Amino acid sequence: MLEGPTAALFLLAACLACWAGMGWLALAMDGHWEQVFQAEQPQSVVWRLRAQGAAGLALGLVLCLQADHASMAALVWVMMLAAAALSVAMTLSWRPGWLAWLAWGARRA
Repeated sequence: MLEGPTAALFLLAACLACWAGMGWLALAMDGHWEQVFQAEQPQSVVWRLRAQGAAGLALGLVLCLQADHASMAALVWVMMLAAAALSVAMTLSWRPGWLAWLAWGARRA
């Protein structure tokens, strides 16, 4: 269990990982992809985005576990998932183009 600024940095990194994970999972859906890119989604990127999304959420959990004990880390992680989902949903409704940078690796493949 970490304390002080180090724990805060781990929690910040966990928050960013959860946000990116939710963004990747959102971009894996046809409707959200079309919202962001105004183009049809290539099937080759769906599984890559899903895998990246799952990895981002798992990384968020690992980082939370590094910052605090297991019961508190699980609670914080679930709250981060909710906040990340809300944040991605608001971004999709307000400025969907802001999520385009999340797909740079998936679009290249």
